[in-house]
Amino acid sequence: EFELSNGVKIPTIGLGTWLISNDQIYDAFNLGIKAGYTHFDSAQGYGNEENLGKALNDSGIAREKIFITSKVRDIHKSYESAKASIEESLRKLNTPYIDLMLIHCPQPWDIYPNSEYKYYKENLEAWRALEEFYLAGKIKAIGVSNFSIDDCENILKNCKVKPHVNQIPLYIGCTNMPLIEYCQKNGICVEAYSPIAHGRALKNDVIKGYAEKYGCSIAELCLAYTLQLNTVTLPKTLNYDHMVENLNVSVVIFEEDMEFLKKIEE
Repeated sequence: EFELSNGVKIPTIGLGTWLISNDQIYDAFNLGIKAGYTHFDSAQGYGNEENLGKALNDSGIAREKIFITSKVRDIHKSYESAKASIEESLRKLNTPYIDLMLIHCPQPWDIYPNSEYKYYKENLEAWRALEEFYLAGKIKAIGVSNFSIDDCENILKNCKVKPHVNQIPLYIGCTNMPLIEYCQKNGICVEAYSPIAHGRALKNDVIKGYAEKYGCSIAELCLAYTLQLNTVTLPKTLNYDHMVENLNVSVVIFEEDMEFLKKIEE
């Protein structure tokens, strides 16, 4: 478990659910529970909140035993639309509260990350909606996703409640150390999404060589790497055996190998 700056505990390994459809999520949740997961990472944009909520409620597991993340869609850049979207997430998930809610992207996806216009004002509007639900106890922790240092600064300078999390793409070949260090210095937990590089790491000979050195699978090495950077990691799989393996990473990578792996660029 990782403790956020407000004392909320977050399981260090969560099941990512991007590209897991609403039809698939019910079974994926149950498989995840069977494998031992208590942390599920969803988003409004994934379109699977409804059946995730149904699976959560049907499971009979006490609500406080499961950690659910969702994200405000990239297009909701005003206070009113962000607020309405959070209410919709609470309704779809059919839950009294959401454990963690993030702004999914600093700009709308179709122009990210190449937009000259940074949406600073609009992100503060969306943030105000998140703060309101947080202060009302409807969300236990709030944060951002895909935010650069500048995007984070904008929130930090103007917020009532500091972001607890920044969820970013993080894997061997994509390690933004200045951003990771900035977040950690400011008490923002970094979450690593796509820790296996959307599967590309499995075909990388350098990473394969290191996995052989440590006597583990490539996936295990990739997850160990993100965990050793003191981040929460979110591997995605529908395969039960992989779920179990991902949850039981025990490899410890030597410091000099970590330094080498940090420098790899895709």
